[in-house]
Amino acid sequence: MFFSALFAYRGKHPELMPYVGVVVAGVQLFFLTLNNFVASPFKVVAAAGPGGVLHLATLADGRGLNPLLQYPEMVIHPPVLYSGYTGFTIPFAFALAALLGRYPGEKWIHLTRRWTMIAWCFQSAGILLGAHWAYAVLGWGGYWGWDPVENASLMPWLTGTAFLHSVMMQEKRGMMRVWNVWLVFTTFLLVIFGTFLTRSGVVSSVHAFAQSSIGRWFVGFLIIAIAVCLAAFFKNRDYLHSDNHLDSMLSRESSFLFNNLILLVACIAVLSGTLFPVLSEAIQGTKISVGPPFFNRVNIPIAMFLLFLTGVGPLLAWRKTSLESLRRNFGWPALGGLIVAVVAVALGLREFYVALCLLLSGFVVMTIGSEFFRGARVIAARTGANLISSVGQLTMRNTRRYGGYVIHFGMVLIFIGISGTAFNQDKQMEMSPGSVMSLGPYTLHLQNFDSDPQPNYSAERATIDVDRGGRSVMMLYPTRRFYPSNQESGTMVAISSTLREDLYVVYAGRSPDTNLPVIHAYLNPLVKWIWFGGVIVVMGTILALLPNRQAVLVISAVSESAAIPGTPQPARAIISARSQIQRDND
Repeated sequence: MFFSALFAYRGKHPELMPYVGVVVAGVQLFFLTLNNFVASPFKVVAAAGPGGVLHLATLADGRGLNPLLQYPEMVIHPPVLYSGYTGFTIPFAFALAALLGRYPGEKWIHLTRRWTMIAWCFQSAGILLGAHWAYAVLGWGGYWGWDPVENASLMPWLTGTAFLHSVMMQEKRGMMRVWNVWLVFTTFLLVIFGTFLTRSGVVSSVHAFAQSSIGRWFVGFLIIAIAVCLAAFFKNRDYLHSDNHLDSMLSRESSFLFNNLILLVACIAVLSGTLFPVLSEAIQGTKISVGPPFFNRVNIPIAMFLLFLTGVGPLLAWRKTSLESLRRNFGWPALGGLIVAVVAVALGLREFYVALCLLLSGFVVMTIGSEFFRGARVIAARTGANLISSVGQLTMRNTRRYGGYVIHFGMVLIFIGISGTAFNQDKQMEMSPGSVMSLGPYTLHLQNFDSDPQPNYSAERATIDVDRGGRSVMMLYPTRRFYPSNQESGTMVAISSTLREDLYVVYAGRSPDTNLPVIHAYLNPLVKWIWFGGVIVVMGTILALLPNRQAVLVISAVSESAAIPGTPQPARAIISARSQIQRDND
């Protein structure tokens, strides 16, 4: 509703607004029908108490929120992710409206791109908040398990990312019009499909807290939406012919094209793995699940190729890149990445994909740094400002381009953090007061247990003294909670986090055989880099949404030898600076 109201308030294109309004109203009508007539979220549900007896206290007070959801971050994660889902409705409406109305030019692309960036930002933040919740609350030592509901949020993110890259080809060269329209359509359809997975119960998921019988309504809406998209496309497909074609494989267009193809392959891989249990049950009568090994085996090589393209794209020119330019631009970034990988291997790294990830990460960071350095150096030479101030001017002069570089840098940090998974360690023991557990460089001494009764739950807390190198470095307090209202238990994980590693300790309950407490400890390297990278991705997206600041140049003295005969020196400097501004904007 909020996005619809904002779009109506900001709408300034009378040729498109009737079509957009009808599409948005149709989507709203579907969800309002569900909420008011099919599955009202305000419906009172009577629940039986212990022994199946319906107690008045149960009706008066309810059974309480699921213990897994009683975490502050869960106040933020659902609405943020939901904003990402709903935000993709506006780009879908604009794309369908432009196709139905045969709207001339690329103006609808400019409008759609900003809306897509806003939705993509919410989706990115929502996914990362969900990953952090899974890490801090579920007590399994991980943050991403390729769960169907996790996959449902990832798939529209992948296609939305592809659209944000390929849209530049349509803006600059009038290319990939059919591709872009279908990327927007597919992103919206995946949003509806993801909601169907979450609410229908068709797949088993630890995240599916809101399962209901409304899955068939989403299937019906999905069929209608697909039919509308196909009808609009086939009726107006001649309107989507490209103005230009790919001139060379060594061009920025080709890097965007490969980027799109790889993102689409990743989306198909995730979709097929998610639906495989459903399809196997429908065909063979037996539900066969595919787990993290399948998704990791398929998506890790894809991720490495995407990381490579992230560094290559800025080094390539539009239309065609000469070999000389390629050698000149690739030299330092490639050397930087190679040095990082060699140092890592010299320090004992033997994991191929981790070494490759570090090599490509160094390559991308050097590429981004060189882009900022080259532009800032020109501004510093023309204005007399220092290099740091020039970087700020450069960034604000073309926020879309340099905000994109900041996003890429954040993604590099996320990739580095994920690569640490290859070195995870864990150990589980039955421990009583006085017991000792060793994990990596740490020694965990279990001192005692204490109880902490609260109005909503009762808690049993373990006190663990952690030593490193024979010296006490911290105290950790993993806790096990019991909620009498719904007869469920939950954990409060104790985490000590640094840039190098996380020491992650779980009080997993008591052994059914010995009744001794079970402590499960994990040592997870580089996890904090993921959360830092996520913050940078969101900040870079916000930066890319800011309007460009008009360049105000303070001209420094220009040597006479550099001046064109007959041209005043200040004018010569302004001409050179304007040329650099134009190159930056391209």
